[in-house]
Amino acid sequence: MSSSTPDIIDLLAGIKPGSFLDRLRAERPETRLNAQKSYLALFEPVSDDHVTRAERLAIAAFVSGLHRSGTASAFYAGGLSELQGGASLAAAIQTEIEKGAADGPYGRYPAGPLSAEDAPGLTYAVSDFSRAVIGAKLSAALEHTHLLVFRPREASPDALQKLIDAGWTTTGIVTLSQIVAFLSFQIRVAAGLSALGAAGEGSVTRAAAE
Repeated sequence: MSSSTPDIIDLLAGIKPGSFLDRLRAERPETRLNAQKSYLALFEPVSDDHVTRAERLAIAAFVSGLHRSGTASAFYAGGLSELQGGASLAAAIQTEIEKGAADGPYGRYPAGPLSAEDAPGLTYAVSDFSRAVIGAKLSAALEHTHLLVFRPREASPDALQKLIDAGWTTTGIVTLSQIVAFLSFQIRVAAGLSALGAAGEGSVTRAAAE
């Protein structure tokens, strides 16, 4: 594991060494370590033959934006912008975040008892302009990512076939799904810790005032 890589959840939650939240996380060292290992496995892999670093960061920035986590989206978009040609790619991702904004989950279940819970919503597709910038492969990934975030009930073999047709390998599709799932976890943990930290600081301030 790279010792030079900061703990990503600490970074996103704004946790400082020695703080209340730092001490709190230290009480569960294995949980903290495993979350960081997951991040490193997805974003600093030994091999990126199936999913490039640019694709990983672009997908992460997109997922973060769909979850309305400005901090996480800026972090991943910033990493993307540092790569050759990444600035234009990051700009296109930001455009697609705005285009894909929605409230969910929604979608349609297969015909049956759950059909009563069907809910309408946006069926997202990458714009022609962005598609010209990011290419067919990443465009397919963004569309599938949007489906996983907002319309998981509509996941199907046909949806996976669209990824394969766009050049995704089976291993790459697994990695894509792992990134989406990990970001959902990471963002929620960071947001929860930030809220907990704010509440803790408020308690300390009130106690001092009293």
